[in-house]
Order: sequence, then C-alpha cells, then structure tokens
Amino acid sequence: MLDLDPDREPVTPRDAATVILLRESDAGVEVFLVRRHQKSGFMAGAYVFPGGVLDDADAREPTLARLAGRTAAQAAQALGEDDPTRALALHVAAARETFEEAAVLLARGVDAAADLDDARRRLNEGAAFDAILDELGATLAADALAPWARWVTPVVERRRYDARFFLARAPESQRASHDRVETIAGEWLTPDGALSRFEAGQIQLPPPTLRTLEELAPLDSVDAAFARAASRVPRPVQPHLVDAGGAPALTLPGDPAHPIAERRIDGPSRFVLVDGRFVSRDPD
Repeated sequence: MLDLDPDREPVTPRDAATVILLRESDAGVEVFLVRRHQKSGFMAGAYVFPGGVLDDADAREPTLARLAGRTAAQAAQALGEDDPTRALALHVAAARETFEEAAVLLARGVDAAADLDDARRRLNEGAAFDAILDELGATLAADALAPWARWVTPVVERRRYDARFFLARAPESQRASHDRVETIAGEWLTPDGALSRFEAGQIQLPPPTLRTLEELAPLDSVDAAFARAASRVPRPVQPHLVDAGGAPALTLPGDPAHPIAERRIDGPSRFVLVDGRFVSRDPD
C-alpha cells in the first residue's frame, strides 16, 4: 500500500485537501469512506476519506468568489497557514473533491430542482467547478469545513502530499456515493466498525486514516467531533521512517526517534509494520 524507500531523493509534497464526512445514525457517529482503485498510483486498494490535490483553478478569483462563510484571514488562522489565498483555495479544493468523490456538495443556495448527479458527472469529465457552481446557483460553505489535522507524506514516499484534513457534516438532503472512477466502493461506517474490519484484515487503512478513526471512535456525537476540532489548530505531522527492532516504523512528532520532540497529535507515537499493515504503537 505504501511505497517506502529510505534511499529515495525527497520530492516536494503537493498541497491537498481531505474531508471527513460525518453523520449520526442509530449506530452512532458514522464516517464516509471510499475505497481507492487497485490501480491507483497512491494508496491503491485502501479505504480513505474523499480528497485530492489542490488545483490551480481552486485559487482563481471566479472560484473564490463562490466561497462564503469564512474570510481569507479567518481561513488562514483556522488552518495555521501563512498564505490567506492558499487557505481559501484549500477550502475550495476540499469542497470540490468531496463533490467529485462523494457526490456531496457543501454549499448553500443550490436550486432544489438541480441535477447534482449530472453536475458531478460533468465535473469529473473536466467541466470547470466555478461554471458548475454558477449553473447551480450555489455558494460554497467554507464554514461547513472544520480543520482537523495536517498530514505530510514521509520523505521516503514516491508521491508526497501536504494534506489538510477537514470535518464536515453530511447534508441530510444529499446521498453520498463513490465516483466509480478513482474509487470502487463507498461506505458509511462507525469509526469502531472500520477499526474492527481493519484489525480483522478485511480492509486497509493508511496511517492518517487509521489515526483519525482512532481519535473519532471515543466521541459520542458529531457535535463532540466539531468541538474537538475547534480546540486545536492543525500542525504538520510528517511521519519519519525508522527501524524498530527489525520492523519498519513510522514515528510521529513527540516520539523519541522523531526529529521533532513536541507532540502534535494524540494517540500512540508511531505506526509499526505488522503482518503487512501499519498499526498504532507506542515505543517499547
């Protein structure tokens, strides 16, 4: 699933956005996960949250003009970014990728008669996002996105991303579904349910997805998740590859074997490769 090579020349990570869609059901808090295609160049076959890279068009003025609910300064402060325009563009990317990969449009003012399925199809076929938003009469809701975490792919990976993770409530009037292009399945699962399937070897979870589910599992409501998000500003978490007693391990800031001494995320301080999967562990 991961393509780790300690001798690889590091590449510059690409800006990206990921959205953790949440809803409440009789089973408790649920998250929407999509399964990446087996032929995907990154995290093939893994269950992940909808997301993708920042496009140049996400920062274009016509697109940013369709974003409301958070000023550039507020977006930068919420994300801990030093570039307000990029911070806004990351909100656009988060909303766009959620629509592309999960068929959920985090927006206000959408025409009740609008065909969102057709709009999503055209977006995935290359239509401009701002043009589609104009057709729908939609304004993206930046304040529907709550910054949660920031994960940077290890330097030993062939493809690297600087991914900002956001929380979002799934609109009750929309039905989430995978895109059948980059993803081959989509499911609503409780965090505990997803973790149980991972532990049973039924699904693959990349380390950032795994840790996010571990953080969400104890929370009893979507409101509690948003309260947790509001209590922190995401700081970059870049795992560092080490040898842990003969097994590869990805250490996190605060781990004795990580270059950064301060903790930046809750939970165990490393992921250790066990039976082909990275699992959360504290150092011995």
